[in-house]
Parts: sequence; structure tokens; C-alpha cells
Amino acid sequence: MNAKTQIMRRHMIASEVPPYSPPTRFSEPRHPAVEFIGVHKWYGDYHALRDINLVVDYGARVVICGPSGSGKSTLIRCVNWLEEHQRGAIRVAGTELTQSLKQIDRVRQNVGMVFQQFNLFPHLTALQNCALAPIWARRIDRREAEERALQLLAKVKLLDQAHKYPAQLSGGQQQRVAIARALCMSPKIMLFDEPTSALDPEMVKEVLDTMTALAAEGMTMIVVTHEMGFARRVADKVVFMDQGEIVETGGPQEFFRAPRQERARQFLSQLLH
Repeated sequence: MNAKTQIMRRHMIASEVPPYSPPTRFSEPRHPAVEFIGVHKWYGDYHALRDINLVVDYGARVVICGPSGSGKSTLIRCVNWLEEHQRGAIRVAGTELTQSLKQIDRVRQNVGMVFQQFNLFPHLTALQNCALAPIWARRIDRREAEERALQLLAKVKLLDQAHKYPAQLSGGQQQRVAIARALCMSPKIMLFDEPTSALDPEMVKEVLDTMTALAAEGMTMIVVTHEMGFARRVADKVVFMDQGEIVETGGPQEFFRAPRQERARQFLSQLLH
């Protein structure tokens, strides 16, 4: 296939892309999406997570906030075994995380994650980055994987950038490609680890708008962020952490208007003023 034919095929595929339809939500699941039960984690002598107890239901939007070093990213990375906890239990979509590779793989099939850094393959286009995992991990036909990738790139308003390489995209665009890439695996749960922290301020809004739209569709989301405006608008539960512990949880109105714990009040006063 010559270069001209390839370009024509790409334009034909893009023009034929049907609109993205979010996956059907499960009715009355028998278990929470994510459950932490008495979870502890150490790095050597450092006690990073202390007796974490937290339930995230399907369709929930949970924002985790707190000062740097409070354990937020460690907590979220434990959900798909990027970090291993040493005590307690974590259940994801009804599967308990253990050292069993089969259990870990089962959990990871249900969980998508977006990191601080975009982690796109620089030698692949946006389309190829999105289609790669379904082709290799799920053994999906390449054409089907590319069609779904184009649907999701359209969803994050990047269909016209599908054939560009990461170096040709802005930071905000690269992070939206990373979101589309995670969605290509049809996750039940999405994790966001400070997804806007590496972006210039003018690029933050486009990523938060994408996340807001995803939340409106009913995606289960756990978000580590310092974007308190996003937390106010989107979260149905705010979790405040400090020194590896959950200090306070509550609805966004309750948390932002009248936090119960002095440490949470101090944090908000520094962040909002």
C-alpha cells in the first residue's frame, strides 16, 4: 500500500467513525467497585499508609486530596497493584488483590489509569498509542481496535490529531490521548493520579472538561488532585489524607464549607486563599 492510499484510507476511516457510546452501567452490583479494609503499606521503616478503610461504589466520583507526601498517590497505585500493600485487603470489582498474577491481571482488566506524566510511546501516533493495548492484550482485530480508538479520540475532541505523534501535540492534548488510551480497554473503574500537575495552566481546563464529561456518563472515578474547583463540581465524596491516614471524608459541600477536622481546615485555608 503506497503512501497516498494509506492517507486516503485514514480519512475514510475517520469519516466513518460512529459516535462513542459509553459502556452499559451494571445494575445493582453485589459488591463495591473498590474496597480498602484495614490497609497498611510500608517503604522500609516508613509507614506510608495507615489503616485505610474506604468503599467506592460503582458510579461514584471520589476525589482524594491532601498535602504532598500524605499517601494519596500510594493509595491509588495500590488499586491496580502498582504498589503492594503489606497488611489488610483491597478488593476491586469483587476480586481481592493478592500476589497471584491471575488475580492481578483480572483486576487490571477492569481498571484504567491516567498518570501525572503522559507515558505515550513517542514513536507511535495518537491512534496507534490508543489501539496498541486492545490489539496485544485483548487480541482484538486491528481494524476494530482502530475504529474504537478513533471513537474515543473523537470523544476527547482529538479526532483531527489521530495521526500525529506525541511530540506534535501539546501537553493537554497528550493527556487527553492518555485518557482515550485508558478508555480503549473498556475499564469499569478509572484512576487519575494528579493528571493536570504536569500541565501549563491554560491546558488544565481541557483535561478537566474531559474528566467532567466522563463523570457525567457514570464512570466510576478515583481522582488524586489539587484542583479543588473540579472536586466541588464533580465529586460525590472527598477524602482528605495526611501522614498516610484518612483524616476526613464527606460530600463536597460539607467538606468545603465546614470541614470537621482542624488539619483539613488548615489545608483548605492554604489552598483556597
